[in-house]
Amino acid sequence: MKLFLDTANLDDIRAAAKLGVIHGVTTNPTLISREKGDFAAIIREITSLVDGPVFAEVLAQDAEGMIREGRELAGLDFSVCVKIPMTAEGLTAVSALSKEGIRVCCTLVFSAAQALLAANAGARYVAPFIGRFDDIGYDGIEAVASIVDVLADGDFETEVVAASVRSPLHAVEAAKAGAGIATVPPKALFQMIHHPLTDAGLARFMKDWAESGKEL
Repeated sequence: MKLFLDTANLDDIRAAAKLGVIHGVTTNPTLISREKGDFAAIIREITSLVDGPVFAEVLAQDAEGMIREGRELAGLDFSVCVKIPMTAEGLTAVSALSKEGIRVCCTLVFSAAQALLAANAGARYVAPFIGRFDDIGYDGIEAVASIVDVLADGDFETEVVAASVRSPLHAVEAAKAGAGIATVPPKALFQMIHHPLTDAGLARFMKDWAESGKEL
């Protein structure tokens, strides 16, 4: 399973990119709103920092507006993937943009039925939100697994993006459920690095080496 960083913060993206473990970046209107600068300029800067898709979401609510904004976003850089919400208007836009060869991620997906519609409309990605399922007492990982199963039974090239991942455990469980991609916020990504036994083992190695008096 590939990992996409879920943020629009350029410093966080630079720090994560140095690790060599992220394959893309996902943004949304909330994340973009927290950063200073022009929307298009932020997206362009992000594309210069990572190798892989950069997800940018439309703001229009009608199909015509979504299609227009989707074309504009896709024109910013070849790596931009347009995010469109799962609505009737959104499906119309997904279909139109996909037919033009523009990669689209259908976002705010919460059921296998919605994912099936998005895949039939030509979406390159569908994004079920794990954390938001959990917020209302449902099993987000189970929903991801259901979507993976439904799309696997059809002749689709649509990838499942486990979104709203909030912890290392979420990421691991999403991988077990068959998601091809998980979006992780910077905090969760850096939490994945650490383990108390790793820290203890490294401390022991350093202590033993120092006490030995040897040199490299």
